[in-house]
Amino acid sequence: MSSRANVQSPATWKSRLSQTGWVLLPLRMFLGITLVYAGLLKFFDASYLDPNSPNGVQAQMLASAATSPISGLVTFSAEHATLFGLSIAFGELIAGLGIVLGVWTRVAALGGLLLSLSFFLTVSWGTDPYFFGPDIVFLFAFTPLVIGGDGGVLSFAAVIARATRRRMRLAVPAPAFESQEIVADVHRRTVLRTGATVAVIGAGALAVGAIGRTVAGNTPTASAPAAGVPAATAAAASGSATPGGVKIADAASVPVGGVFAFTNPSNDEPSFVLQPAAGTYLAYSGVCTHQGCTVGYDQASNEFSCPCHGARFDGTTGDVTRGPAKTPLAKLAVTSSNGSIYLV
Repeated sequence: MSSRANVQSPATWKSRLSQTGWVLLPLRMFLGITLVYAGLLKFFDASYLDPNSPNGVQAQMLASAATSPISGLVTFSAEHATLFGLSIAFGELIAGLGIVLGVWTRVAALGGLLLSLSFFLTVSWGTDPYFFGPDIVFLFAFTPLVIGGDGGVLSFAAVIARATRRRMRLAVPAPAFESQEIVADVHRRTVLRTGATVAVIGAGALAVGAIGRTVAGNTPTASAPAAGVPAATAAAASGSATPGGVKIADAASVPVGGVFAFTNPSNDEPSFVLQPAAGTYLAYSGVCTHQGCTVGYDQASNEFSCPCHGARFDGTTGDVTRGPAKTPLAKLAVTSSNGSIYLV
């Protein structure tokens, strides 16, 4: 009797802090809204299914396949990029809605966990150290919801369960002891009605996705910047004896095919100067255009890579070869004179 009285008594914030549903509510809302947002971004992104875009899902899969421990599966997915890309976007959207609305919350959270696991094994696998990658954090963030669910807090499933009991003219909330037959009957009816709600959510997600792809299809994708003569090359070819800039390195510090890191004196940003061919110098800002992390240079692939979220940039042009960055690294004008390299 006392336990039933506690359920029916007005809830206080102190009592809510001991209830799983209220404790997990902030995490639940964050993860659910994030999944919905991520799914919508993909549906409305004109470049997402574009096989020629470095930010497209196919390019991301192919780039991830080189380092992923499940490279065979990733390569297969890349060969069917449209199908798998749409499945990922739809999965994020419907799982997010399920978590936010409290409909089959544990199942929806499990979906979010599996999506995060797939991203960790592909996009984030090469991130070093591992905790710079966000996907492993999301992976473990979903586990409390898989275990604890929504606790009946702000939950459509709980509303449906109560409505089911009222239609059956049973006590709400359920008494401490109830026959197994009644419990099974209530559960069956609740599952059926909740399943109908899930079907409606799925249909809504499909409609939103269709609208998003229609809008994205009418939006021209940004073309890659035309490859021209780098400012650094033009300056070096001019043969000017007066560099008119700030010395950043000795030419001997930048071997052919090598790179030299320096701090840009104009803004204190980490930067790099390369010599791809004898007498030709290129320089770029080392600040990733995604979220401002400092990139590193991989001489074997002639690419800059971001340790935070896996973006990669071509060492010859600075262009994005792998997202999530969307814009190239900032180019810096340099020239060489009398054995020194100058920033101009």
